[in-house]
Amino acid sequence: MPKCAPAIREPRVKVEAEIRDAAAALVRGEVVVYPTETFYGLAADALDVAALARLWQLKGRGADKAFSLLIVGEAMLARLVAEISPRARALMTAHWPGALTIALPARPGLPAPLVADGFIALRESPHPVARALVSAFGGPITATSANPAGAAPARRAAEARASFPGCIVVDGGDTPGGLPSTLVRVRGADVEVLRQGAVRVDGPVI
Repeated sequence: MPKCAPAIREPRVKVEAEIRDAAAALVRGEVVVYPTETFYGLAADALDVAALARLWQLKGRGADKAFSLLIVGEAMLARLVAEISPRARALMTAHWPGALTIALPARPGLPAPLVADGFIALRESPHPVARALVSAFGGPITATSANPAGAAPARRAAEARASFPGCIVVDGGDTPGGLPSTLVRVRGADVEVLRQGAVRVDGPVI
C-alpha cells in the first residue's frame, strides 16, 4: 500500500497541537486522518490537484467517484458552488452542522475529482475536531472515510493509522460509527436522495 508523506514526529499531547500539525501538513499537500461525527476521515486540500491525486492513490478509490468536502462558513461555500436555491438553503439551515451532504451546482474550474455531473458535494460537520481542522487550514478539505476502498470505515484512530501508516492522525477518540452522512442532490426546488444515511429521508424528494 502506498505510504503517506512523512509525518511530523515530535510527541504531541494535546488535540490542539495535533490540529496545528495536521493543518500544516495539508498546506504541504499531504493527506491526514481526522475524526468526524460518523467515522474517521481522510483530509486533503480540496483545491490542490496533486494532493487529491495522492489521496486517490492512498485510498485506491475509483476515479469515477468524486470526493465530498467539509467546509465551515459562507465564504468557503461561495468559493465552491455556483448557486444555492431556497430549498438548498433551507436544508442547510435545518441540518448543518450535521451529517447531511448536499450536492449543489459546482463553480467552473474546480478540480475534476470534486465534480460529478456538474455538482459538488459538501457539508458542515458538527464534530469539534473536524471543524477546528477546517478552520485552522482555512479552506475546504476532503471528507472521504479513512479506509482503503472496499474496507470498513475506521471508528478508531488506531484503525485508521494501521491502514495509512505515516499519515498524521488527529486522535479525537472513538467516533460513533453507525450510518454515513446522507447524500442529497438539489436541483432548484427538487431534492434527490442519492444515499440514505444518518439523516433519515423517507422518499426521493423531501
